[in-house]
Amino acid sequence: MSAKHHGDWSDTQVSDSPAVEATAIPHRSGNISRRFRNGLISVLWALAGVALVIIMWELVKFFGTIIELPFRTDDTSMPHVATMIEAFGAPEVRGSETTVLQAVVMAALYSMLIALCGFIIGVSVGLLLAIVMQRFNLMERGLLPFVIASQTVPLIALAPLIVGIGNRLSFGPIQWNTTYSVMFIAAYLAFFPLSVGALRGLKAPTPTALELMRSYAATPRQMLTRLRFPASVPYLVPALKVSAAGAVVGTVVAEISTGVRGGIGRLIVEYARETTSQPAKVYVAVFGAIALGLVIAAIVTAIDVYATRNLPKEGPA
Repeated sequence: MSAKHHGDWSDTQVSDSPAVEATAIPHRSGNISRRFRNGLISVLWALAGVALVIIMWELVKFFGTIIELPFRTDDTSMPHVATMIEAFGAPEVRGSETTVLQAVVMAALYSMLIALCGFIIGVSVGLLLAIVMQRFNLMERGLLPFVIASQTVPLIALAPLIVGIGNRLSFGPIQWNTTYSVMFIAAYLAFFPLSVGALRGLKAPTPTALELMRSYAATPRQMLTRLRFPASVPYLVPALKVSAAGAVVGTVVAEISTGVRGGIGRLIVEYARETTSQPAKVYVAVFGAIALGLVIAAIVTAIDVYATRNLPKEGPA
């Protein structure tokens, strides 16, 4: 009797296995199609938002010719959207073959490289601080207040100070320059959100999960890599997005404050001086800075999709 039952159970298991594998493929394809559909809806909403901004811009200019508004709406201060679009193809300098769009793209790529380097440095430092603070409660009580206080220093006042100190530093054959200062400021704004978010995520595992790992005689390193890191992914991804935005803002503001050439921040300053003759030119540089932020956000979103591909997704009950 027991042999018969054992045989029945084995047959049932074997017969169910292909069904489980067959249902796994539609489930994965369903996740892919749902992600694609959600992404398409997000793009459509973004385009609708852009269209709404354009309509509101032109309406403000129109009403500015009828009634007096508390700000200027003339063509020098608020050029028409069509004028901004024409400025993309205008030569950067009279007689030059380089267009404004090409100059903005090159400057945005340069700033993106600095922002990505600062982002990587800031994320690495923030993650290391989070691991240390999670591992040692004394370090958390001692470091966390300073981590929070570091973000209260105005960036405009901090940038010249960092440049002044950095220009006196050298590491062997490597001489510190203004570009490194901009990178440092980008990292300075990027490390804080990641350190706080990672610390919250590393503490996310439940006491039951921690007790289970201890029952397996797991070392602190194994608990970190196999339990705490996977549990912290839902907290790390939003922190990465905020850190990426901070790195872009820090890069652009630092370029404006320090006067480093080649980046989109300096280009905004240079084009702003030409607003009398070419008022739409500076808006092209501003659009370049916006595009830079969107590209960095897209990179972090791709990391989000990859890192959370195996996590359960919320859906209708």
